[in-house]
Parts: sequence; C-alpha cells; structure tokens
Amino acid sequence: MSTAEAVVTRISAADFKSDYKPIWCPGCGDYSVLSSITKAFAALSLAPHQVAVVSGIGCSSRIPAYTSCYGFHGVHGRALAAGTGLKLARPDLTVLVAGGDGDGYSIGGNHFLHACRRNVDMTYIVMDNHVYGMTKGQPSPTTEPDWESKFSPGGTGLRVFHPLVVALAAGANFVARAFSGDPNGTADILAQAIRTPGFSFVEILSPCVTFRPDQREWKNVVRPAPVETTDDPVLAARRLLTDDGFNIGVLYSGNRPVYAPPMGKGAKTPADLEEEFAL
Repeated sequence: MSTAEAVVTRISAADFKSDYKPIWCPGCGDYSVLSSITKAFAALSLAPHQVAVVSGIGCSSRIPAYTSCYGFHGVHGRALAAGTGLKLARPDLTVLVAGGDGDGYSIGGNHFLHACRRNVDMTYIVMDNHVYGMTKGQPSPTTEPDWESKFSPGGTGLRVFHPLVVALAAGANFVARAFSGDPNGTADILAQAIRTPGFSFVEILSPCVTFRPDQREWKNVVRPAPVETTDDPVLAARRLLTDDGFNIGVLYSGNRPVYAPPMGKGAKTPADLEEEFAL
C-alpha cells in the first residue's frame, strides 16, 4: 500500500469499552447487554467519536460510564429528552439511549410516548427486568400483578405495562425484543435498530438475579418470534396484543418519515435576543 492510500483501521468491540469496571451484581444480564452494545457499534464500523450514549437513572443507566464514546448520565426518566436534543443538535452522531423499565416506563413514560411520536433518528434500549433493582426490589410498571415482595405483599394487582404495544401505537419506526442471554443475537438486533431510520425501540429482557431469582428461568422460555418482521402496523399490532412477552426478534420495521428540522446558522445572536428584552 502506498503512502497516498488511506489506511483502514478495523474497529472492534474493545474500542468502545472504557477503563471503568462494571459493578453490577454477579449474574446481572446488563453485563451481556453492554457487550452486545459494543459489538453492534463495531459491526456497524462506527468509531467511538461518532457515537453518544445517553442514560437516566438506574442499574442499566450506568452504561455510558462503561463505554469510551461520548456519554451523558442524565436525571431520572429524562434520558430520551436529552437524547432527542442531542440528536437534533448533532445529527451526525449516532445516538443510543439506554434505560430500565422503571426509568423508562414510570417517571419517563411521557417522554417515551412522545419520543416514539416524534420519530427522531435515534435508538432506545430498555433493559427490562420487571423490578426496580437499584432501589432493592420494588415493583415496576412491567412487574407481574401477583409477584410478591416486601414492598408489595400479595402483589400489586395492577395490569402490566406493554411497552412494545405502546411504542407501536405511539409511532416508533422499529420495534423489537431481545434477550441478554443471547449477546450475539442482541447485537444483531441492535445493529438493525441503529441502521433503521427514525426512532427505534428495543426491549431487552435482562434478568435481575438478585431480586428476581425466578428470572433465571427466562432462558428456558424465550424463543424466536414465530412470525416474520412486518412493515404493516395493523398486522404488527395484532401480533403484539397477543404476545406473551418472550418472543424474540424484530417485530415491526416501518417507513415513517424521520423528524429532522432543517439545520443552519441561527437567525439571531445572543445580542439580538438581549435587545428584544431590553426595557
């Protein structure tokens, strides 16, 4: 190769790992999710400076600290708001927002709805373990109504939140489910989500073996979805409404127009704004 030719550097998953050691509980599925994220970035031949990872609060929201790309650890439930603003300001960046079922569906539920509706080109992954792990085992929006704990004697009795159904109804352009016990399969789904224009939502079943040891059995009940990916929202809705929560794969991939306001130099400077408010 001559000196005039460009030298292509191969990107690997290791290039996206920071020097900080993850401190999740032993056996937590989030270790595997982190591995899948870095594999997906590498598979897409992205460089760390081309990626930003945004999170809220919770066990899963430690993800930015464990990656070497741009990162932002926001406040509880507001990760999608921060990620949306970042993507609109820096459309050149690949933006991945990470959170958990408590952060994303409870305090962050309203942001979840409107992020799907806006359809900004970004990817949202939720590591769903049906419990608040960081706050020691409280029921979350996806906790089964009959699951008992010291915080919910006799269970909550509440209907569970169905995030994939809500995401589709609110306008997400890509809807999928993955399982942390299959890191390579999860990496493939994440790569598809990132490549798909618009708002992509991926629920990742990530067992909390500390507060939900029963979830060790998830590996025996998850299975590939028995249907092909569809771009028909009506067909996808019928499938998701009868889904038991353990079908793995891309369940919907649509073609909605991406929301991307025109970029350009601001029409006004700070001095112009000051003059408008001058008394």
